[in-house]
Amino acid sequence: MPYAPHHADSGTDAAADLDAALRDGPFHVALRAAIAARGLPLQRVQHHLSRHGVRVGITSLSYWQQGARRPQRPESMRAVRALEEILRLPRESLIRLLAEAHGGTAAGQPSGRSDRSFPEGSEGSEGSDALTELLIELECPPDGGLDALGHHERVRIGARRELRERESQHIVRAHRDGVDRFVAIHHGDSGCDPERMTLHALENCRPGRVRRHLDTGILVAELLFDTRLRAGDTFLFRYGVEDGTAGTSREYVRCFGTPGGQYALQIRFDENALPARCHRLTRPSAAAPRGGRQELALSRRHHSVHLVEPRVRSGVIGIGWDWE
Repeated sequence: MPYAPHHADSGTDAAADLDAALRDGPFHVALRAAIAARGLPLQRVQHHLSRHGVRVGITSLSYWQQGARRPQRPESMRAVRALEEILRLPRESLIRLLAEAHGGTAAGQPSGRSDRSFPEGSEGSEGSDALTELLIELECPPDGGLDALGHHERVRIGARRELRERESQHIVRAHRDGVDRFVAIHHGDSGCDPERMTLHALENCRPGRVRRHLDTGILVAELLFDTRLRAGDTFLFRYGVEDGTAGTSREYVRCFGTPGGQYALQIRFDENALPARCHRLTRPSAAAPRGGRQELALSRRHHSVHLVEPRVRSGVIGIGWDWE
């Protein structure tokens, strides 16, 4: 449902600000822009929330739009969903920004906070809520202190056409002192079993706490560094996830919350299970309609296809393929 600016004379500017905030975030900026575009005082927002059966204090609303606090509890998440309706925003627009702020996307997100992929059909509200809960369990802060300079990712598709495994290499730079971990997120294809997935710390890191959400197929894990980085320090680490627990895989995409460094993705197929066609996928956000297909050449000799984005933009990028 589209939003409707309250003041005609400033509606164009407010709408433009809101469009940019919903696209790029962060959550508190988007919420503040949405409230401004609707021309609602916080007392009225609170009143509308109560009519939706959600109770939130004026102080909490104020903190949320200032960025001093962020919704985390189940009741607060209900309030965010109600706000999307009250403020006439696209469904999942605020929830997506909130999930990204809790660490979603580092592999995909140049902030370097965590590693997040969105295989086909995994972008629903249940998955966003589950991810947020797991990140809270691991005490993952909104800012993990890392900026991504580069991310090279290799994905292997098995003989059953399943997502067999993936390996990620990250080059990051700390923007504050004391950073000593990275939170990796793997979201398997439909029907996967996170209990049977295995995390491998391959270079310059070791595994920490691991959390799984069975219903949505999400695995979240700490990768611990053996050193505490200082602001300005660069660091390189590599890890992998063995999956192979789901059925046929048809795409591998990644969501980037903010612009950042280079991203390279290579998909390698089993020689006995080669796709008919491959294509590059892009869209401005995880909640946006699918589109932006561009044909990619499959190497018949190496059974692989790849893409390189010299400098990623906000949104979703990845590779899809057709089996027939």
